[in-house]
Amino acid sequence: MLKIAVYGKGGIGKSTISSNLSVALSERGYKVMQIGCDPKADSTIQLHQGHTVTSILDIIRARGDKAGLDELVTEGSGGVLCAEAGGPTPGMGCAGRGIITAFEALEERNAFDVVIYDVLGDVVCGGFAMPIREGYADKVFIVTSGENMAIYAAANIAAAVKSFEARGYASLGGILLNRRGVKREQEKVEELAEDMETEIIGFLDYSPLVGEAEELGKTVMEAYPDSDMAGQYRKMADAVLAACGEEEVKKAYA
Repeated sequence: MLKIAVYGKGGIGKSTISSNLSVALSERGYKVMQIGCDPKADSTIQLHQGHTVTSILDIIRARGDKAGLDELVTEGSGGVLCAEAGGPTPGMGCAGRGIITAFEALEERNAFDVVIYDVLGDVVCGGFAMPIREGYADKVFIVTSGENMAIYAAANIAAAVKSFEARGYASLGGILLNRRGVKREQEKVEELAEDMETEIIGFLDYSPLVGEAEELGKTVMEAYPDSDMAGQYRKMADAVLAACGEEEVKKAYA
């Protein structure tokens, strides 16, 4: 089983990357589940033709323990299984609680096979640390650009992951560079990788196809499967597999 968590600054492209990686991994024979860990419940929107799905927390509020797996999980593009943790009523409660409840509900129903957790922003505490500290994720990948705030967030996340790793939890799999065309971008992110004792394992160039696909409510993998950009997502998926280790990859294909 491959258990992957994707972190990064808000707005850096985590959900877009996660969704395209999910489809790319599905192409390679994996049965993939993507779990959105954001109260907005919009991680999987590109896998559902631009439509949001009802969050697990909302379903459990309405149905309680009677909710079945077919209610909590939907199938999106490329056969990717999708779930959204959701969050509390605005102004009430902790958003991280939605993540905890969602994970517990899915685990009880044996929903996990290959899973990508798309985790809110640069918060690595409380419920948002759940993918790392409770054994739900084995590898953490950090999305960043060369923008200063993105690098600052990535450094904080990497430091937190390293701390968890030292205690026997999930380890840092590497950095995913989502290029924004800023000055010294490659150099700055390489410096970050060196400081964090990791490496850039994949990169994405800026492409208008990403925005065009989003307007269609689709991933690039679905809307433009033969494009250079889709090829970059496939290469990134292969890099993620390699970073997870040969043994894990063999198990996932078995």
